[in-house]
Amino acid sequence: MRQPTVGDPPVYDLADDDVPWVLGTQLTEQSGPLARAPAGSQVLMIESHGFARRLPYHHHKLTLVFAAMRRFRDRLREAGYDVTYLQADSFGEGLAAFFDEHPEKRLVAMRSPSYRSGQRFAELVDEAGGDLRLVENELFVSTREAFDEWADGDQFRHEQFYRWMRRESGVLMNGGDPVGGEWNYDDENREYPPDEWAAPPVPEHDYDAVTEETADWVAEAFDTWGETDGFCWPVTRKQATEQLRHFVDVRLPDFGPYQDAMRGDDWAMAHALLGGAINVGLLHPTEVVEAIEAAYHENDAVGLNSAEGAIRQILGWREFMRHVYRHAMPELATANQLGADHDLPAFYWNGETDMNCLAETVGDVRARGYSHHIQRLMVLANFATLWGVEPAELNEWFHATYVDAYHWVTTPNVVEMGQYGHGVFATKPYVSSANYVDRMSDYCEDCAYYKTKDTGEGACPFNALYWDFLDRNEEPLRSNHRMGLMYSHVDDKRESGAMAEIRERVADLREMAADGEL
Repeated sequence: MRQPTVGDPPVYDLADDDVPWVLGTQLTEQSGPLARAPAGSQVLMIESHGFARRLPYHHHKLTLVFAAMRRFRDRLREAGYDVTYLQADSFGEGLAAFFDEHPEKRLVAMRSPSYRSGQRFAELVDEAGGDLRLVENELFVSTREAFDEWADGDQFRHEQFYRWMRRESGVLMNGGDPVGGEWNYDDENREYPPDEWAAPPVPEHDYDAVTEETADWVAEAFDTWGETDGFCWPVTRKQATEQLRHFVDVRLPDFGPYQDAMRGDDWAMAHALLGGAINVGLLHPTEVVEAIEAAYHENDAVGLNSAEGAIRQILGWREFMRHVYRHAMPELATANQLGADHDLPAFYWNGETDMNCLAETVGDVRARGYSHHIQRLMVLANFATLWGVEPAELNEWFHATYVDAYHWVTTPNVVEMGQYGHGVFATKPYVSSANYVDRMSDYCEDCAYYKTKDTGEGACPFNALYWDFLDRNEEPLRSNHRMGLMYSHVDDKRESGAMAEIRERVADLREMAADGEL
């Protein structure tokens, strides 16, 4: 049975009338109530369709969720479980149907990490005349109680959290010290690959008729966004473990140094491509961390920088996002401390822009519901922040378009890390001019805009928008000690008269965007 490794694991048994309720993000029999139920037990799964109509979700995201649920249902039945699988427009309808047939049963479910979901499920079960017991979600490395005791109400900082998680779990530790003597190797993980470097092959999966039929049904039943072909994501436990094995054996050696790099002809680089499988429960984050750590110890080709960098994303960042979300909601969802009020530009949906970095990145997302973390932060979120997009609108876009996106993970990543919307953990806005994009990508080589120009015809929009962002947000940002150098440059541009030209350029850019010509 897989349980959290940082914090006391939950201890409970199921009564005779208890029925495990497996949500679509908990597709495992290794954790939770299902892990405590003997084969042959009744299990409830509800395939609720109503949520899929609330946003123009990516076709691949809905295909992944529904196909993975249906394949998990079949796997449980083959293992001897009595699976009640209900398809309904809402959870309320499904629960009402279940308790009409089984009024004597009590549902037992792991808590969903999404805000108020537990309370809402309890209300729906009560309305259906049933009973529900919610238990600890075991699909994370750390428990809520362990984090809360460690944090003790202090302002959250990822680096301190990550070190605590390493010490408590013993991952990449040598006694009380980190293996190699350093806690992270970021300075070794910011390289751009040479022209001759070829990215490792992306794993391929054979899909059965259930998955293919689900993909066709999704295209017909819902108003989806993105491509309908080219689906490449694991929908079974077997496919997910194969994807994990492929990462640690083939992709991990090159992951570290090039993890921040972006190339227009390479959507995957050497990234793990495991987020979707982890977030629906096909992989447990602990087993992913264990596999990466084992690869470092057993494979000389895997450098410590690659292993530590990958582990930090899962053991550190993913866990941190979950706990920040718990503590900062509901305010985090609508946080907007910089007062950004512009609409999301249309090219986030249609990809029609002459800015090559954005066109390529939106194209990647449109094709597969995926782009890697630097494209998300330093292209998509960076531009939206400079443009002044309302954080909640950008968050909704990420939630709809990425296969691995759920409210608990996008909200702290997008609203806080991406747009500096709240202040719960980000110490400054993560924004940049064209310099960063040029240094870490090949996008600028084929772009219609000039990366070195701030103003004038053909000047890269990132440059003028960057200085305009600093100018209009001077009051909340100038006192930030991490922004002092940038504001000395702002002062220089004001004294030289360049800031007036920058403001004119930004006004022109907004007109171009309104006309669909940016």
